[in-house]
Amino acid sequence: MTLQGLGRLLKQHLIWFILFPCLTAGAVYYFMRNETSTYKTKATLYTGFTSGYSIRSAEEGFNVDYSAVSNAFDNILTTLTSNQTLYQVGVNLLSDHLQLTKPDDQQLSAANFQKLQQSIPASLRQSLVRAGEPAYTRRRVDSLGKSQTDNPIKALLRNPGSYYSADYIGKKLKANRKNSSDMLDLEYEAEDPAVTQQTLNLAIAELNERYTSLKRGETNPVIKYYEDKAKEAKRQLDNAESKLRAFNVQHNVLNFEDELKTRSATREALVTEYNTEVMRNQAAKAAMNALNQRMTQGGNILKINTALTDKQAELTAAETQLINARTNGQPQAVLDQYQAKITKASAELQQIAQNYFAADNSADAVPKMKLINEWLGKVLEFEESGARMNVVKKRLDDYQTESTTFTPLESEQRQLTRDLSVAEKDYLNLIQALNQANTHRQDIAIDGSMSVLDPPAFPYAPQAPKRLFFTLIGAGVGFVIALILAAIRFWTDKRINSLEEAEKRIGSPVTALFPKVKKFDVKSRASRAAVSMFEQLGNAINIEIAQRQASTPSLITLFSIRSKQGKTWFAHGLARMYAESGEQVAYCYPRIADSNQKLEQDGVTFLPYDLPANFMNIRELDDLLSPEDALSINQFNKVILELPALVSSPIPMHLVNRSVVSLMILTLHTIWSRRDKQLYSLYTKMAKHPVLIALNKVEGSDSDAPTRIDIEQGVTRTKRYTEPNAVAHRA
Repeated sequence: MTLQGLGRLLKQHLIWFILFPCLTAGAVYYFMRNETSTYKTKATLYTGFTSGYSIRSAEEGFNVDYSAVSNAFDNILTTLTSNQTLYQVGVNLLSDHLQLTKPDDQQLSAANFQKLQQSIPASLRQSLVRAGEPAYTRRRVDSLGKSQTDNPIKALLRNPGSYYSADYIGKKLKANRKNSSDMLDLEYEAEDPAVTQQTLNLAIAELNERYTSLKRGETNPVIKYYEDKAKEAKRQLDNAESKLRAFNVQHNVLNFEDELKTRSATREALVTEYNTEVMRNQAAKAAMNALNQRMTQGGNILKINTALTDKQAELTAAETQLINARTNGQPQAVLDQYQAKITKASAELQQIAQNYFAADNSADAVPKMKLINEWLGKVLEFEESGARMNVVKKRLDDYQTESTTFTPLESEQRQLTRDLSVAEKDYLNLIQALNQANTHRQDIAIDGSMSVLDPPAFPYAPQAPKRLFFTLIGAGVGFVIALILAAIRFWTDKRINSLEEAEKRIGSPVTALFPKVKKFDVKSRASRAAVSMFEQLGNAINIEIAQRQASTPSLITLFSIRSKQGKTWFAHGLARMYAESGEQVAYCYPRIADSNQKLEQDGVTFLPYDLPANFMNIRELDDLLSPEDALSINQFNKVILELPALVSSPIPMHLVNRSVVSLMILTLHTIWSRRDKQLYSLYTKMAKHPVLIALNKVEGSDSDAPTRIDIEQGVTRTKRYTEPNAVAHRA
């Protein structure tokens, strides 16, 4: 809906927009005539959730979680407005008032004190009160309030209109966070100023107590859980340490990784030493064989001498014993004995060799003594190398045997070490979580309650009356009701209320818009707009006549779907416009009364006709008129035929086809239903010529009306519009 359409809707239903707000405002004003005075007090609490300092603030990496802060405020508000909190506030308030023996303006007004005295019998009141024991009164009041049987205390605590009921306190108590700060604003409103202050004080105390209790209660199960888990983790850690310790003691291993590194380095050294000895042994053997070959060329006595061989074996055994003694770490005295034995065997072997080899020269002219000495040196070297090889080989075999047992032992120790690491990690994590839980509980114990920044003040002055405010609200509600009703009527209304709606629902463009004209006057803007529209409509009709090259007279048909659309008014205007142009114009219209007779005025001939029974089958215009009128019809240049409303009469198909152009008249705010659309569709199917549409009584269509100067320039042509028609207008 456009702004123009909205304005039109408001104008159409102006009476509603005046009546409904007045009714609702008047009703509110009447029903609030006995409005009582109310008192309000406020308080501000400091929570410290965002900027407050606590034990956890000193922790490394501590950051404020604003989502948690928002949740904390929600928790506080939920705790404050919970039924149990409000119920306990009512119990405490009633208990305090039961302690009073006379009215006190700072605690309870005289009127409310009298009501309390009347609500609770004296005997019951005396049984509830003990001097100096307010806690006893609170327990008794709480017990009676939760009793299954009816009693005066329960009635006061459950009555929605009582100061002591949770429903009443919940409606009057308001709390909200102050912007994004740590402050919590509270306010309470009641008809008794003392009750107002007391209730808010008790609400703050109960909120602090319940919220702190809830926070403490939620940490105790957590701490108990972590304590049990930490004990179990400590037991598993001790068990893992015992297993690893027993394994190391059993296998005499401190650390398998270090042990393996040491053994690997030792084995590499032994392999290197063994390979070196093998090379030395092979070199000594090759040299000894070469010397034997040279010495054999001088005689074979040495080769076959048993003494020399035995002595050589004895020397070898001595060398082996010496090496074993050194390897096994024997004392120096034992080593000296083996060394002396070797020296002796060497000297005897040398002597035997000298006896069997003369000081002859060899075949290479080398003295045999030199060959013998060299041969003896190589023999000794060969035997020593062989002895060392055996010792090194034995140590390599021992290392290999020990290494085969290290693989399963290493795997077992790694598993035990891994179990120990996992148990230790779990234990440390649980200890850390336990410490955090203890810190949180201690933090709550130290600073769990909220601080009262602004305590509730005693309200000495009542609140401003709300009668006028609610009256304005009532007027607004009435306006909304009127607007809703108007909208419902607009959406369910089948009438055409605007140009856009007309074109949309009819499905054809509107040729001319005519304002509502009460009386033609050149000074009237609506009259000037109507004159301009008649000129525009006449131009459109002339164009259609010229394009169709119609014969004389040109038949112009005016019709409407429903009656009272203004066809007669339009016919008079068109007829007089053409008459002023010098044309002979006949206006044929349905006869309504016997007084409607043929009349000629200002160049326009008015010809009434009766509706025959065969109206739908009339083929010529002459068949509608009297014989004398029919003879004169051909003398006119244009004939304007007005048809009766289509909703109540048939459509003369042949006359419609005989027409040059048709003009449908539609007045704004006329119903356009399915029937209207079907009749218009039937007419357009019968008509073999253009059908123009004129929209009548359109509000605001005179906004672009020509000026008075424009009209005065054509005053000769438009002067007849200032004179009344001789024929009565018919809507």
